[in-house]
Amino acid sequence: MDSREREGGRPDGPHGAAVIAEDFGLKGARGWAFRHVRVDAAPGDVVAIEGPSGSGRTCLLLALTGRVRPTEGRAEVAGLSLPRAMAAVRRVSALGHVPGVSDLDPALTVAEHLRERALLQRRFGGSLGSLRPGSLRPGSRRATEARGHIDAALTAAGLDTSALPKGERTSARDLERLEALRLSVALALIGRPRLLAVDDLDLKLSDADRAEAWRLLRSVAEDGTTVLAVCDQAPEDADTVIIRTNEEGAADALAETGRA
Repeated sequence: MDSREREGGRPDGPHGAAVIAEDFGLKGARGWAFRHVRVDAAPGDVVAIEGPSGSGRTCLLLALTGRVRPTEGRAEVAGLSLPRAMAAVRRVSALGHVPGVSDLDPALTVAEHLRERALLQRRFGGSLGSLRPGSLRPGSRRATEARGHIDAALTAAGLDTSALPKGERTSARDLERLEALRLSVALALIGRPRLLAVDDLDLKLSDADRAEAWRLLRSVAEDGTTVLAVCDQAPEDADTVIIRTNEEGAADALAETGRA
């Protein structure tokens, strides 16, 4: 099935992005970060990238979202070819929690994170070509629309700000791990991405919170957004990219996919 057919072949097709990769690989100064990766995900799938820390799983996540240039193989995200269309892939994808790349600022409150992301989305989320007569709205209407996008993202991420110690005035440093994850997902969803990527999903989570985190991502996927999630152990109901270190050492990893 080609990418146009998987995407619905029409402008009103599925919101989520199909993700296809064949013999996908990335080689750095210390050897292969990952190699021989095959991915075949339909719009709205949850793809878990499972493997130990240091196995190349984060590099794979960043390569599939257009943030890192691959070395070999081919991939398509929403019909956009990698690495040729990396900038376009970045526009249709968003990063949730990725340590060192999209960290929350511990000094900012939840409200400040949300306002900042909504402002950035308003300024850079659309193109000049998308402006039409009458599309420049008064400030009060823009503020109302921005709040609507924020509320929708918070609902989709399952973050009830009224339950936080200081509501939206709660600092990021005071959030529990699962609450911080929900905020990161909400920030990513403000721009209505077709592909959401989350790193270290199950890091420092209890079994109950880990199950809740996967329920969150499945809920996002059920709303139509394709999800890539790096984890130590994937649930049984996710498509899985398993990264295994080969005999040449931890810096050189092989990956394969399997549908549960």
